Amino acid sequence: QEQLVESGGGLVQPGGSLRLSCTASGRALNGYAMGWFRQAPGEDREFVAVTSWSGTNTYYGDSVKGRFTISRSNAKNTVYLQMNSLKPEDTAVYYCAATPYYASGPLDASEYDYWGQGTQVTVSS
Repeated sequence: QEQLVESGGGLVQPGGSLRLSCTASGRALNGYAMGWFRQAPGEDREFVAVTSWSGTNTYYGDSVKGRFTISRSNAKNTVYLQMNSLKPEDTAVYYCAATPYYASGPLDASEYDYWGQGTQVTVSS
């Protein structure tokens, strides 16, 4: 059974940075695109970023473009989300997910087969 485990969340001041990690265990998710989503209390799950298997294609949600960067190390079965210039509105639980579909653009959450348990990110002074 594939498992995705996120880490790196926490409390940060506005303008600060965090790097989230998501490591896949079990069978390596060869060929899978990896994405990040987030969900704030009382709101729908929001697409944040996705990267193709090779890392060549990356796409971002409008609210994080220019501030967040997704990357991956297939050798380590890990995907990262570098978050800079954080704002209070970035506060949410962040989830990583894996999809067998090619990341030719942002993919809907329903396209993802595997999900992590989430990691809390709180941006507050």
